[in-house]
Amino acid sequence: MTDPVAVESTPESSDVVRLTLGDGREVLLVGTAHISKESVDLVRQVIEQEKPDCVCVELDDRRYQALSEQRRWEGTDLREIIAKRQLATLLINLLLASYQKRLGGKLGVTPGSELLEATRAAKEHDIPVVLADRDVRITLRRAWGSLSFFRKAQLASGILSSTMEGAEISEDELRRIREQDVLSELMSELGRLMPEIKRVLIDERDGYLAQKIREAEGQKIVAVVGAGHVQGMKQALLSGTVADMDEITRIPPVSPLWRAFGWGVTALILGSIAYIGISRGPEAAGYNALYWFLANGIPSALGGVLALGHPLTVLTAFVAAPFTSLTPLIGAGYVAAFAQAYLVPPRVTEFQSVSEDLSTWSRWYHSRLLRVFLVFLLTGFGSMIGTWVGGVEILSNLAK
Repeated sequence: MTDPVAVESTPESSDVVRLTLGDGREVLLVGTAHISKESVDLVRQVIEQEKPDCVCVELDDRRYQALSEQRRWEGTDLREIIAKRQLATLLINLLLASYQKRLGGKLGVTPGSELLEATRAAKEHDIPVVLADRDVRITLRRAWGSLSFFRKAQLASGILSSTMEGAEISEDELRRIREQDVLSELMSELGRLMPEIKRVLIDERDGYLAQKIREAEGQKIVAVVGAGHVQGMKQALLSGTVADMDEITRIPPVSPLWRAFGWGVTALILGSIAYIGISRGPEAAGYNALYWFLANGIPSALGGVLALGHPLTVLTAFVAAPFTSLTPLIGAGYVAAFAQAYLVPPRVTEFQSVSEDLSTWSRWYHSRLLRVFLVFLLTGFGSMIGTWVGGVEILSNLAK
């Protein structure tokens, strides 16, 4: 692919950038705000005026189905998600969607309407549509995996607080959200505070989207993307940089150092108990083993109680925590969440209303679906506390 030979903005709107590639093809990048009525109108206007050979949109197949199908949540298998250890990324996704939907309600437009409008306008004029974005599950798992534990907690707490009803949005902020330059500014701020997230959510997807546009057929292509992607995509198309698609669609494995640390903790705790048993007798070893069991089981079970989990879920958390704390393969939160989802399955209507339920703490306890997330978070947090308490006690006894 040769470099573009010209770049110019169309006179109709500053939100549309026209690129002429080296092979003579035209690409129009339409930068939108995902919760803007003006963006919905602009997208249809550009497609109808330009009559392109192809329309690319910043959607993957899963997000497209979520926008276009009213019954999209009914096929969700929560237990499969838990078994694949994707519950944390699902929660982050739901929290982000809830916040965006709340903004959309204040602005009078459904989030993602301009992307769906682009597909409708294209189909009305028999124009092929390319879903040009990376699978959202890969994006979320790469983003989550790129963060340290502290960063994960910081991000989750920030998103969670932003979804609560008390976090009101002023009219000035709503006006700013509509503006493209402010979206770019927010991306820059995100990159400064969390470069790991910015790299995965923005930079990698800029390259992915640009590559999909290059691969699209036709002499004239309209690409509808969020305003925050336009600059990065333009640079990728101008420079001829080709993204390593295999690399940016790969879900990175758990770090060998983190895995070694996890198994190292296991070896340290079990080795300490064994050494105490050899040096001081089985009674001392039994005391330390019992302390470990109770120090892990009780806080995790209390987390289940605070989440109003099923009694068998609480018992599961109590029994599982001492063992899951000794392996980096799975946490007590996932085991307890699976038990809760099995014992008290979420209702279909709760998947449909989850965006609204997330914004009010009381609904977290009334919703069976959100109670699964509460069980996951609180039992996992209790197990983490128990691991430190039990570990410190055993190592202190070893030192004596």
